[in-house]
Amino acid sequence: MVGTSVTVRVPATTANLGPGFDTLGLALALYDELTVTVRPEPGVFVDVHGVGAGEVPTDESNLVVRAIAHTFAAHGQELPGLNLEAHNVIPHGRGLGSSGAAIVSGIMAAKGLLEGIVEIDSLGLLALATELEGHPDNVAPALFGGLTIAWVTPEGPQSKKLIVHRGVSPLVLVPHETMSTALARSLQPESVPHADAIFNVSRSTLLIAALIQSPELLLAATEDKLHQSYRASAMPETDRLIRALRAEGFPAVVSGAGPSILVLCSDPGQRQAAAELVAEKAATPWESLVLAVDFKGATVVVHPENQN
Repeated sequence: MVGTSVTVRVPATTANLGPGFDTLGLALALYDELTVTVRPEPGVFVDVHGVGAGEVPTDESNLVVRAIAHTFAAHGQELPGLNLEAHNVIPHGRGLGSSGAAIVSGIMAAKGLLEGIVEIDSLGLLALATELEGHPDNVAPALFGGLTIAWVTPEGPQSKKLIVHRGVSPLVLVPHETMSTALARSLQPESVPHADAIFNVSRSTLLIAALIQSPELLLAATEDKLHQSYRASAMPETDRLIRALRAEGFPAVVSGAGPSILVLCSDPGQRQAAAELVAEKAATPWESLVLAVDFKGATVVVHPENQN
């Protein structure tokens, strides 16, 4: 195994998509890349470029390293010495699945390094990722791409991948400030009104139809009463801009735990108009990311020792 390296590519994700709280996720064509090489000496060395450089840990506490170690341990394998080189572009702490991408990067790297020793199927990958992330709505699209429905059974997490209608044109609006997922979750009530639960069941069902078949229904399909209003006080500018966008007919929602905004436009022209509205209305700087839906999910390429 010494000298073997793997290259991993993992997409950003956006979860919830409005009404699909903790269930729906979408992979986006914005990628973190990772190269892991087995070294002859013990120990782990991490080199981070791009987002998180100088900020994220570069030792065994690094989330990617923890995911690799978790995967090796889960299959009874001893962790070798490793060199990691990460090239990150997914924003951290902004609702675009950066922690899920880090976890999936590590698991996929371990899968590649263990090729021929241990085989890990798709359910095994999802189970490992969910153990580390806590819920599968971000890691499922990061692993498998496309639109994913994720749920948990007594046998473990499950997911179903769907192909998104080609007219769906995502726009992600990213602010400078970050948002803690733990803080966002702490603002959720322990129970919600029965009528609100029914409302979200209808909208999340409609959203799947809108995303795979009828994009013209996206504005109605992205309505939500379960989580966004409760979190609004923690990200007032996000809330204000979402209201402004939706008032003009744009299907805008909080991306994941926020504070980024996802606009699920029905065509590229609508996406351009949404970006122009935010540029006009925003009180603080926002970056507009014009992104495609990623359909492949995470990929890993193994480079045996004799090819290095």
